Amino acid sequence: MGSFSIWHWLIVLLIVVMVFGTKKLKNMGADLGGAVKGFKDGMKDGSTSTEEKPAAPAAQVANATAADKTTIDVEAKQKS
Repeated sequence: MGSFSIWHWLIVLLIVVMVFGTKKLKNMGADLGGAVKGFKDGMKDGSTSTEEKPAAPAAQVANATAADKTTIDVEAKQKS
């Protein structure tokens, strides 16, 4: 009773195919594969972008101060 045999899994698979249809299952598989690929790409981009992030804001701040003289720089105080 603890584990299912191969025949149990084949019957379950047959019922799932009959309920959803092969076209819908194919679309769901493609969507799932695309989501996994996007997640992996995001993880790769996240690890490389953290290494480059400290250099990028400094360049943006230098360009922002030179371009916009009306910006006021303030320091936020913590509310206790």
